[in-house]
Amino acid sequence: MLYTSTRDKSIRVSSAQAITQGISEDGGLFVPCELPKFSIEKIVSMASMPYTERAKTVLREFLTDFTEEELDYCVSGAYRADKFSSAAIAPTVNVSGNKNILELWHGPTCAFKDMALQLLPYLMTVSAKKTAEGKEIVILVATSGDTGKAALEGFKDVDKTRILVFYPVDGVSPMQKLQMTTQEGGNVAVCAINGNFDDAQSAVKSIFTDAEIKKALAEKNMMFSSANSINWGRLVPQIVYYFSAYCDMLNMGKISSRDEINVVVPTGNFGNILAGYYAKQMGVPIKRLICASNSNNVLTDFLKTGNYNRNRAFYTTTSPSMDILISSNLERLLYHMSGEDDVLVSSLMANLNKDGEYTVSPELIAEIQAVFDAGFASEDFVNKTIKAHFDNYHYLCDTHTAVAVKVYDDYVNSTGDDIPTVIDSTASPYKFSKSVLTAVLGGKAPDLDEFDMVDELNRITGADIPSPLASLKSKKVRFENVCDKEDMSKMVFSLLKLD
Repeated sequence: MLYTSTRDKSIRVSSAQAITQGISEDGGLFVPCELPKFSIEKIVSMASMPYTERAKTVLREFLTDFTEEELDYCVSGAYRADKFSSAAIAPTVNVSGNKNILELWHGPTCAFKDMALQLLPYLMTVSAKKTAEGKEIVILVATSGDTGKAALEGFKDVDKTRILVFYPVDGVSPMQKLQMTTQEGGNVAVCAINGNFDDAQSAVKSIFTDAEIKKALAEKNMMFSSANSINWGRLVPQIVYYFSAYCDMLNMGKISSRDEINVVVPTGNFGNILAGYYAKQMGVPIKRLICASNSNNVLTDFLKTGNYNRNRAFYTTTSPSMDILISSNLERLLYHMSGEDDVLVSSLMANLNKDGEYTVSPELIAEIQAVFDAGFASEDFVNKTIKAHFDNYHYLCDTHTAVAVKVYDDYVNSTGDDIPTVIDSTASPYKFSKSVLTAVLGGKAPDLDEFDMVDELNRITGADIPSPLASLKSKKVRFENVCDKEDMSKMVFSLLKLD
């Protein structure tokens, strides 16, 4: 299995090189040159496997330069029983009728990013030994909330790595901020920026491809890589849980072999739903992939019209991990759906960088719409959905999951397409306790601090408090740095003690 760049398809690299490097030299994203195909018989055979074996079955098709021993080391280490609060790792739970929730938040940071970021450090260290022996890998991360903590937790004290995380100062929940600023580990650093996630992500991409900065790192025997979903090693583990969810649906008796399902994904950067697209292309019987956005509905507008335009109001919402206007992984989809037209992708990305928008051809958007549907949920509907779901089913969902549930309900009402469906649940409700408590109460939450809010939500709903969140109460804040977005490169040098 070889990988190429979305902006130059003449490039060929191994999976180890793609993972270590993170992003192509031309600014493009690495994608597999071809996708492996799974027969329905092979998928059905995975239903009897535990999650670790399902993961190895999928990943070995993409990581062909890893030995079986290396693959087992990575997967077994990532999905150890003591790291996840569910033995199933990512259980699928039936809520009502054909509505099923894929719970992706049972890992150590209580968010779906753990599914990939518990594995990526293992993939990174094995890959670095193959392609960058002796170098110290500097993981540079922009986060809208969940990626930062999951990456910090995954990479803390990993040999020959450093990790620097940047987050928008006013764009994460109090619990997300505490998770990052109290992070333990000798190789970690965290900094807030005066700006939003798009500002942080754009700066990180710019730093990655800055020749002067890379030269300065090389002189110290260092190199950059990424833990954001621009890194193929972050994206490929997410493909696994769509295979796993289909297997769970078989085991639950919700579907029979070859039956199609729909999948609904709350997404901002388009990585989570793109993993579902890869699973569909590989053979998982997925009929429709339904993209759920919050009030920052740039993806919904694109999928409905073919025009991508980030020149719009930016909203800070109660689902902050989706407060994004530049969805990086959409570039990968455009490459695949355009027939691997790297010239077109390069042109579209240049337009986005220069003018803040691009428009694809009617033919291309029609191809995309044959696979994807989309909708969005405003803040008021998010709160109503959380309350209705708890009142009707005694199922407590976080704000991001509520966006997806609302979009799913709207989709069924407008299309009548109510086949068995899997809805991604991306975070524990306790990561957003004030917003969830406000919704459950149907009005304003009481004036409490973050941890008293958690206790009150637990008292009212009875939902278990994840121990990683409860333990934050006694942890000391370690990182209080704040910088302007224009000064992020200087901060990188300062945090690495290279200035």
